[in-house]
Amino acid sequence: MSKNVDPTREQFDQFKALPRDTPIMMLNLIRLNPTATYPDGEAVTGAEAYARYGRHSGPIFQRLGGSIVWRGRPECVVIGPADEHWDIAFIARYPDAGAFMAMVTDEDYRKAVVHRQLAVADSRLIRMADASAGEGFGG
Repeated sequence: MSKNVDPTREQFDQFKALPRDTPIMMLNLIRLNPTATYPDGEAVTGAEAYARYGRHSGPIFQRLGGSIVWRGRPECVVIGPADEHWDIAFIARYPDAGAFMAMVTDEDYRKAVVHRQLAVADSRLIRMADASAGEGFGG
């Protein structure tokens, strides 16, 4: 199983090629490591390391206009690979893609993301555009 924690150059280039002036939602699916070991040898749970990430990155996210619009507790995969289980699921909304770019390039965010990198065993981050809700599944 591959470990997806940070975007590849190609993925980030694809993100940057999309419009930057429209609101975006980012679907986050996170599987945590049982243990996160820091370079100084401190070992904490993946959940604690991810909580540290949230405490340090949250103010930056909010300052740039970000908000969590949905959060859920994954229970089981109904369709998909059996080994793709997730500990955390949420949708973050940004006023525009520029706000996301500003966050990930912020100097303080770059320090905070170390906690995420140690906490996360695997993840999915999927950019989504606003669409009308509609009545059916097909939109």
